[in-house]
Amino acid sequence: MAFDKPVIMGIINITPDSFYSGSRQQTVGDALVQAEKMLQEGAAILDIGGQSTRPGSEQAGETAEAERVLPVLEALQKAYPQALLSIDTFYASVAEAAVRAGAHIINDISGGTMDEGMFAMAARLKVPYICMHMKGTPATMQQHAVYDDVTKEVLEFFIQRIAMAKQAGIDDIIVDPGFGFAKTPAHNFTLLRSLGLFGILGKPVLAGISRKSTVYKTLGITAEEALNGTTVLNTLALLNGAHILRVHDVKEAREATLLVDAYNHSA
Repeated sequence: MAFDKPVIMGIINITPDSFYSGSRQQTVGDALVQAEKMLQEGAAILDIGGQSTRPGSEQAGETAEAERVLPVLEALQKAYPQALLSIDTFYASVAEAAVRAGAHIINDISGGTMDEGMFAMAARLKVPYICMHMKGTPATMQQHAVYDDVTKEVLEFFIQRIAMAKQAGIDDIIVDPGFGFAKTPAHNFTLLRSLGLFGILGKPVLAGISRKSTVYKTLGITAEEALNGTTVLNTLALLNGAHILRVHDVKEAREATLLVDAYNHSA
């Protein structure tokens, strides 16, 4: 996939407990409706997830996750065969089943640290792999939000994980600094400001800050009220070199990419 211009990844959560209520789709029909809306609004990728990874969340388990996402992936593949589908999972077995069901990309919040078989599986499946930075697990990650230099440590993590992924046979890697995952709002703003440094990795950079606590806690509002703040931070991410925006609200993110592109190419 080419990233000469930023693209939008729309979030579709097949969960009852994701932090933002507007992203929860409980049935295949609901997911299809949301997918159609996102594709019409300009999403290039649809990211399908089967369990919440909000801070403090408990793992649903790979069986429950697969039962949630596989019917949706199969339905989306049939309804929108041209759409790029991503599976949001850290389980190698779910990744395999999801790709068989129609997924084209693996989006792993753990960067291969929560399932030792993930790198080998991604290499075998020969699909792009999104490697995100996180310390601990979703249940424990906020206890690990301690860094001497957050940008340096995240970059070092990617250098190590990219080398391991390449050694396993993964050719197509995307990096995600993991905004909000084992990071305080201050860490997130530091990473956002230094996002351009991740260009030294030679990989596309994904920014996923949509409606997260850095937005709503900073503004003293709720996740439901955080669209405007999300657009501001998405714009900063674009100006600092993000190639993919992972978002709940596709229309607004797409407009941000168009305006930033016009700004960057103005006389």
